[in-house]
Amino acid sequence: MASGDTDVSICSDACLLLGAGTISSFTDGDDKSTVCSRLYPDMRDTVLGMREWSFSVVKSVLARNVTAPVNEWSYKYDLPGDLNVGPIAVYNSSSAGATPITSWERIGNYVYTNEETIYIDYQKIVTESLMPAYFVNLLKYAMASVIAETVTDQITKAEYWHKRAFGAEWENGRGGQFRIAAQMDGANNVTQTFENFELVLVRNGGR
Repeated sequence: MASGDTDVSICSDACLLLGAGTISSFTDGDDKSTVCSRLYPDMRDTVLGMREWSFSVVKSVLARNVTAPVNEWSYKYDLPGDLNVGPIAVYNSSSAGATPITSWERIGNYVYTNEETIYIDYQKIVTESLMPAYFVNLLKYAMASVIAETVTDQITKAEYWHKRAFGAEWENGRGGQFRIAAQMDGANNVTQTFENFELVLVRNGGR
């Protein structure tokens, strides 16, 4: 984890990449800090939403809303306040290996279903200090691309950093640093093949 990173430090480094100096806060009063404060939250959430990053997907049991639905569903549940993308999957059990259910619907900030208890996988908005370095670098490049024209008045710098972040046009946003970050993230999210390790040991003679 990049424990020293913040929203300001990421934007400051993006400015530095553009040769435009740094910022110390979002309230410095200049064009750099203003454009960063306006554009960074949306860019962060957009880049987070481009993939199910291993560090951003969490599980949660949802609280049932006291107001009864007015549609065909029996219950409605409040979605988490830190939700960025989701629900990715909905379950009626917290047991390991539970199969996601399909009988649910999201409307606004609620999940509707006939299940009396539900659990979800979703992508949350992650604090910068919990983001891995490979993702922080992606955010720096992405921010450099969106603020470049405003900060430097040079469209070529915007194009350059967009390519560094997401690759050439034919890569559909999946090249550049995004590809590197996705590969590193995938290596951190290895599927556990065996759920019962003791059984595996018995089948292999206890070795």
